[in-house]
Amino acid sequence: MNNKDLKLMSNAIRALSIDAIEKANSGHPGMPLGMADVATVLFTKFLKFDPSDPNWIDRDRFVLSAGHGSMLLYAISHLVGYKDSSIEQIKNFRQLGSKTAGHPEFGLLKCIETTTGPLGQGLGNAVGMAIAENILNQKYGNLINHKTYVIAGDGCLMEGISHEAISIAGHMRLKNLIVFFDDNKISIDGSVNLTCSDDQRKRFVASNWNTVDVNAHSFESIDKGIKNAIKSDKPTLILCKSTIGYGSPNKSGKETAHGSPLGNEESKLTKENLNWDYKKFEIPRTIKNKWLKIGLKGKTKRITWEKKLEKSKYFHSIKNQFKDKKLKRDNDTYLFLKKIIKTTKDEATRKSSQNSLEFFSTKINNFLGGSADLTGSNLTKTKYSTLRKKKVNYIHYGIREHLMAAAMNGIAVHKGFVPYGGTFLVFSDYCKNSIRLSAMMKKQVIYVLTHDSIGLGEDGPTHQPVEHLVALRSIPNLLVLRPCDAIETFESWEIALNTFNSPTAIILSRQNLPLLRKKIETNKVSYGGYFLKSTSKSKLTIIATGSEVSLGMEVSKILNEKFKFDSNVVSLPSIELFEKQSEKYKKNILGNKPRVIIEAASSYSWYRYLNKKDLIISLDTFGESGKAEDLFKFFGFNSENIVKLIKKNYL
Repeated sequence: MNNKDLKLMSNAIRALSIDAIEKANSGHPGMPLGMADVATVLFTKFLKFDPSDPNWIDRDRFVLSAGHGSMLLYAISHLVGYKDSSIEQIKNFRQLGSKTAGHPEFGLLKCIETTTGPLGQGLGNAVGMAIAENILNQKYGNLINHKTYVIAGDGCLMEGISHEAISIAGHMRLKNLIVFFDDNKISIDGSVNLTCSDDQRKRFVASNWNTVDVNAHSFESIDKGIKNAIKSDKPTLILCKSTIGYGSPNKSGKETAHGSPLGNEESKLTKENLNWDYKKFEIPRTIKNKWLKIGLKGKTKRITWEKKLEKSKYFHSIKNQFKDKKLKRDNDTYLFLKKIIKTTKDEATRKSSQNSLEFFSTKINNFLGGSADLTGSNLTKTKYSTLRKKKVNYIHYGIREHLMAAAMNGIAVHKGFVPYGGTFLVFSDYCKNSIRLSAMMKKQVIYVLTHDSIGLGEDGPTHQPVEHLVALRSIPNLLVLRPCDAIETFESWEIALNTFNSPTAIILSRQNLPLLRKKIETNKVSYGGYFLKSTSKSKLTIIATGSEVSLGMEVSKILNEKFKFDSNVVSLPSIELFEKQSEKYKKNILGNKPRVIIEAASSYSWYRYLNKKDLIISLDTFGESGKAEDLFKFFGFNSENIVKLIKKNYL
């Protein structure tokens, strides 16, 4: 295509963006106007995709990390012929119920590879996508050989996650990762030099990246820059010298073009300046046909690839790699569980988790695990974990918790793997934005969060989570599981691996815990809460989670032996699963007698289950540094104190 064609095509993106944002009276025109030429060259000459089959395994991934510029993506998806990106969707930009949301949301449109908007997240996701592609390429050769392209802005590169992302990408030499930096020198407050003096080129070079400069409004320069990136044996940053709000006579190059409509008069002037003499939302057939041909070209490439796949010795292996696998219990399962019961030794649930993970590694052949430099503490590595090129299934993420979580999201949306990663529960704060997006995208990502309470001991209050369980439980569509022993830990992994539409956080102890469960016929954790001990004579219900369940059992035993006072004990490892049960079931478990809730964390999770005269033994202050047993006693998490409280209130 000649420059005249490319200019008309890029102006079509600009016109649709202007019109949609004006109609919505809301949005960000600056980036779509500024990066339209770059996107046009990328989509017309380089990007491998097929609008008629958006889930093509070997397609290139395009990530709009600067998600506020969403109209750029929506306009292109409409122009190239994605069926769900109709002109009506463009006209309903940012309206309730439309698929063209303010920021791209995974699952709304087929063109959206991942949910972006929180700046830097898309870049982190893209690293995960590139990792997935790299591992699959080593395993299957050129049958899996695609690129991940990203558009990122100053905001993405200012956010802390960007450092973690570029650092690991450069270290892993993810050569198929290409990032376009919308280098327009403008942020919301004004010129970037108000807040930033970074030399982005030197920063990326220092992290082992290839860098290229291009004029974002010269098709020849953009073309040359992308060709340079494709040849590199490192990830590439393409610094695009762009003008925010390109074409706008009075707002281009200014912060006023960033986050609000151009306005009716400025929109008219901009279109005149771009020589765009058409009605609102009108794309001339000649220009639309040029875009549609790009989509058709992708279809031809996809069909050619599928024929190649069908003849390949890897055909069944690749199909299996990308398939969700429902786990069913078999003889091996019950032998493993019976072995746990026979052992009967006290064991930290982080160790129980490693044992369970090792078992499931014989059933799941596409695990991709890792840890944020805490492998020996999280116990996320098993004898089946390997770093060998063709069999890589474990990643040392380094001290990069936020990147690890974002990369796992990228791995999940890329597909082909079941990602899990470990860190301490207290550091889930570093992962929070990414965990939230896992839940929003409804992706199977498994967070292994160990050292779950003051029970970790001497590292002190900086490492002892207090409010973290509440924070995680408050995230919609996140399944939080806090098992009490080896059997519950196994069941938690079983649930996580069979949960395909939400992420799971498995909360695990550092300290050893006794084996409490003997019955293994059914997965009790799947009920969220259940009787660990019950009696028809019960005058009290003790409810606990994780390491405090054994304490609840001890208290119940003392009450019975010393005071002939019977009580039920409920293990409640998951509030989310418990809330999904019938009202009848929940009422039966909770009972109509007084309730005592025990959890070595903030009390805020539990008030929905408390009546006026009920007790909660919790931790609403920060911890202390000391031995675990001393801390539990100091904060009242011992049988002597709890029995004393129960005696005072109910006996």
